[in-house]
This record gives sequence, structure tokens and C-alpha cells, in this order.
Amino acid sequence: MQQLRSATALAGAFATALALGLAGPALAETWDLPMAYPASNYHSETAEAFAKAVTERTGGELEIKTHPGGSLIGGAEIYSAVRRGIAPIGERLMSALGNEDPLFEIDAVPFLATSFEDARKLYEASRPELEALMDEQGLVFLYATPWPPQGLYANKPIETLDDMAGVKFRAYNAATSRLAELMGAVPTKIEAAEISQAFATGVAESMISSGSTGYDSKLWEYVAYWYDTQAWLPKNMVFANKSAWEGLDEETRAIVREEAAKAEEAGWAKAQELSDWYKDELAKEGMTIEAPTEALAEGFAKLGETLTEEWLAKAGESGSKVVESYRGM
Repeated sequence: MQQLRSATALAGAFATALALGLAGPALAETWDLPMAYPASNYHSETAEAFAKAVTERTGGELEIKTHPGGSLIGGAEIYSAVRRGIAPIGERLMSALGNEDPLFEIDAVPFLATSFEDARKLYEASRPELEALMDEQGLVFLYATPWPPQGLYANKPIETLDDMAGVKFRAYNAATSRLAELMGAVPTKIEAAEISQAFATGVAESMISSGSTGYDSKLWEYVAYWYDTQAWLPKNMVFANKSAWEGLDEETRAIVREEAAKAEEAGWAKAQELSDWYKDELAKEGMTIEAPTEALAEGFAKLGETLTEEWLAKAGESGSKVVESYRGM
């Protein structure tokens, strides 16, 4: 209810500004940036640094205020809120938007890009298509930063895919739901802010996610194993409402673009830096950190082939264009 009231208040402010003819400089004076992840997460920290840099460089003419942890608008509602002008800017896990368009799932197609180098190539191949798609939806793509490679969390040893049968599996997009189904697990849609509670109450028993998410959620309190499957490297993206963006003057837009580019590079570098650190920290807390068995790795590879073909079938021409470009790099 608190999030709904906050969103309603923002919408009212937006409508009032339009009615008064203040959609230009006055509306752009303060931009609230809702985010789904905790303030301590490096994605949130990157966005906070971006917001401060824009505020400082514009002399406060454009002040961006970050709201981490779903404190202003819940993670599942952020994309829609920015699209509708309830918030002028926001951050969202890109692959969670598969229902909007399959292209958003490109970085979460299992085992398509499994290293930082390949993930960067896939991003470069997909960004023009993503920018065009979001422009059609009244949005402006600003930057995207990756999560470390994804691994399998489980509350019991997993040696083959058969061990996943019947396991309650945390899903956060269509791809992870489908992966759960193919493994014989039971998918349950759970947002990032709800992970700890879901595992504490037994609603979830397993998930594929990064070391970062497990660390933020203190998952060692609920599960004992993390398998370094290197499944995919999903990204969070920051984007703006197109009408709010066009209300900024040219100089301010240039500053935002410049700082977005800096934030992107900082975010990629931080993800690589923290990748092994998170694994070490999970191990220090008592979790067993292992590479997948040969049988498990082979099982995941076969699932990856199936999921890639299924994704290409629904993503159509734009998806095929991106994958073809990526594979040709």
C-alpha cells in the first residue's frame, strides 16, 4: 500500500506539472530513481554515484534521488511506472521484462554468453535493438551493467538434473521459469526483495543467481550449496521516460549521457572485481562452493541448446539478428 501511495503521489505530481505547462525545466529539477535492490548492492551504488554526478555537474538543475530496495516503487512495477510517467527514471533487471518483449531476455538465455567477454559482445550486439524497442515504448535507454555469472543455489547436493525434480525453484522471469520446468523443478516467481523470506519459509529451496544476490540475501542461513554453473550474465538497466527526457535542455541531456557511459563502465568493472569475492564470502559463511559435476554441466548444456532455440522462435527477426551478430563477433 505504501508503494502504491508513493506511486500515486508521483503520478499526481507529474500530471500537475503537465497541467501547469511545467514539463520542461521545472519537472526536470528533481528525478526520483526507484530501484529494486538494496542500497549496499553494487548496482545500487553505481546508480547512486551516477545520480550524484549528474546532480553535481548540472549544479542541481537536475537532481536525481535514488530509492533502493523497492522503497518507492516495487521492482515489478518500476518499468511500467517509468513508461507511464509516474517516475521519470528507473532501474530494472532487464530479463524480468520478457512479457514486454522477448528481446529483453537476451542476456538471460542460459549458456548463450557465459563470460564477461562474451556478455559484453552480446550487449554490444543487442543494444541498438533494445534502444529502438524502448524508444517505441516511450523510453530512453541510458546504461546497463551486468551481474556476475549465475550459479545454482540449493539446499541439498545436486549432482545431476534429476536431483532437481520437485525442488521449489525461485524464478524471476520467463526464462528461469522455463528452465525450472525443464529441470523438473517447481518454479515460483519471487522478486529480489523477497528472496530471504521465501527461503526462510520454504517457499523456495533453490535458484540460479549470482554470488552477489546470495551475499545480499545472506542465503547461507538457508541453503548450503552453490554450484558455479556460469549459466548467464543478466543485466540491470537504467532508463528514462521519453517525455521527461525531452523536457531537459540539450546540455543537460549530454551530461546525463556522459555520466551514464561512465556508470556503465564502472558497473562492468565492479561486477568483474566482485565475482570471485562474493564466492569467497559465501564460503567463509560456511557454504559449499563447487564446480558442477560433469553430468550436471552436460545436462545444463543440453537445456541451454533447447532454451536458445525456443527463445529464437519467439524473439523473431530482431532476436535472430542479435544472435547472428553476436556469434559473428
